[in-house]
Amino acid sequence: MIIIGEKINGTIPSVKKAIEAKDEEFIRDLAVRQAEAGADYIDVCAGTAPEIEEETLIWLMDIVQDAVDKPLCIDSPNPRTIEKVFPYAKRPGIINSVSEEGDKCEVIYPMIQGTEWQVIALTCDNRGIPSDVQTRVDITKIMVEKAQKYGITPDRIHIDPLVMALSADNKSLLNFIETLTAVKELYPTIKVTSGLSNISFGMPLRKVINQHFLTIAMYAGMDSAILDPCNRDMLTTLLATEALLGRDRFCRNFANAYRKNKIGPVKVVEK
Repeated sequence: MIIIGEKINGTIPSVKKAIEAKDEEFIRDLAVRQAEAGADYIDVCAGTAPEIEEETLIWLMDIVQDAVDKPLCIDSPNPRTIEKVFPYAKRPGIINSVSEEGDKCEVIYPMIQGTEWQVIALTCDNRGIPSDVQTRVDITKIMVEKAQKYGITPDRIHIDPLVMALSADNKSLLNFIETLTAVKELYPTIKVTSGLSNISFGMPLRKVINQHFLTIAMYAGMDSAILDPCNRDMLTTLLATEALLGRDRFCRNFANAYRKNKIGPVKVVEK
């Protein structure tokens, strides 16, 4: 399971405050804690006004790359901002994201052509997020076919079926799984990802909903997730699910995480 750490995002109040105060130590600590918790990629999202997004992203990228030896997930709704900050990345990571909105694919795909960069592809277009499975699959086909023209193979693409809030759509999870299954039937090597928190919007006990969604989605074949690896309950769910699915030989990862005090009740170390 590929973990994309979500905590460095300017829409989070504490991160917004750190960005405004240019608090490098706060950002550095978030990067280190996520890396130590097991993040494979560190997402960096400025979440600022458009006129300062570029400089903020570069500032965040520099701090994170200096703090940890993890590739970045460069996150912006504006493909031209990504294009401008792209040269500041020191190693291949993930672009977050493209979709069939505007010319996002046309900007991002040529930029990562001939590289090892991966890309998250959202199943939406200029009409918004489709409510039906078939339209999401059709959008996926268009994005994959465009990628192939630039030599970008399906295994470098993380399709995000854009799970809807369960409170608004009772079949949200079922549609996500149906889309995932259909996409993987078409492209067996493609990856499927999700931001976990959308499904629980408007619900009580959101963390519980998110944890159960993660378990079911992993069982169905989801390959990566944008989540908070520092959340002990979420990390416990992820590692337990991997063990139950036979992906953790002799349950070593689960046991090691417990011994290192990453999961389970917090152990107080006596001095």
